[in-house]
Amino acid sequence: MPLAESVRLGAGGLAAHRLRTLLTTLGIVFGVAAVISMLSIGEGARRKVLAQYAQLGIDNLLVIDKPAPVPEDDAESRPFSRGLTLADAAAVREVVPLVRRVVPLRITDLDVQAGRRRVGASIVGTTPDYTEAMRALLARGRFFDWTEVDSLDRVCVLGSGLARDLFLFADPLGERVKVGRDWYTVVGVTAGAATAAGKDLADVRDTDRDVYIPVSSALQRLPRDPYASELHRLVVQVGDTERLFEVGGVLTALITRRHRGVDDHRLVVPAQLIRQQQATQRIFNVVMGTIAGISLLVGGIGIMNIMLASVLERTREIGVRRAIGATERDILLQFLLEAVGVSFLGGVLGIALGFGLTQAVAGYAGWPVAIAPWSVLMAFGVSTAVGILFGYYPARRAARMNPIDSLRYE
Repeated sequence: MPLAESVRLGAGGLAAHRLRTLLTTLGIVFGVAAVISMLSIGEGARRKVLAQYAQLGIDNLLVIDKPAPVPEDDAESRPFSRGLTLADAAAVREVVPLVRRVVPLRITDLDVQAGRRRVGASIVGTTPDYTEAMRALLARGRFFDWTEVDSLDRVCVLGSGLARDLFLFADPLGERVKVGRDWYTVVGVTAGAATAAGKDLADVRDTDRDVYIPVSSALQRLPRDPYASELHRLVVQVGDTERLFEVGGVLTALITRRHRGVDDHRLVVPAQLIRQQQATQRIFNVVMGTIAGISLLVGGIGIMNIMLASVLERTREIGVRRAIGATERDILLQFLLEAVGVSFLGGVLGIALGFGLTQAVAGYAGWPVAIAPWSVLMAFGVSTAVGILFGYYPARRAARMNPIDSLRYE
């Protein structure tokens, strides 16, 4: 019998029992949709986290100030260590090999005012090297230069989100904003940046709401706890990424010696964080895919159950077909095509539902999603394979029925 005839007969069998076909298809639909939506949400989260860690720079090392758990301990340790300082930054630049740039960061949370608008922001005292080390892009204007750092000039660069809150759609360049007790002239606006989300990303900052000022101005003009460190971070850009850990060891030893052994800082390697996050995400994807795949397995069991019932119900029809010349192969192909047709239809509808669920989650919860083509192909391929695997046994059972017994079946 030609394949086209088997396809026609299989489609006819499905069309004759539309409700049963629809209910059987739902198991595959929800299974495929679950695989696509769960993997897409996981992939979106992976990309966001990697983008946030990449914001730290894969060729950077971060030395982060670590305040004592009890404030009194900070006061007691000050005779031995003043915490992170500009002198530390200069020593790292001079002593540690392979260092390309050392960027100091002093971060203070204050209200910023422009006209009648007042909003909270992070005031970041730094140097012109910040843009190179952190790959910061400017949407307009410029960053301050070394002359302005040396002369404690009151100039600033705004994060794009903060500029939008303070000036709406007006051009902020040349305008003045009040930071602490002083007014600063806006000379630039950064482009949008990734934001931190969750405790696991504590080392990634929301730079969209920063105000960048010269580090000299931050130390001299902004309020500071006398027992606190001068700086909160050092960003050390390394020339050879293959030797990050080697440089990190030298860096840690140098600062520890300068601080007389006081445990008041920690080293963060963004490249290592990225590798750890990728490994964690792979495990997460496997778990998510396995859970969603169970839905497909349940759908396959439903296909087998319905096909077995269909074979029993159509026993006499099978006998008639065998009597007029149909072979075992023809019967096997007919029922197998019915099972594959159910899984194929379920796969197509499941892909559509998966896309819809993914977009719904993205819109409602505000989570980033990324529909990877491999997840769609995998879900559809598995659904088709489920139809073949779970449809083969009922089809084989139908093909091996005795024609005479089938004709006598009531």
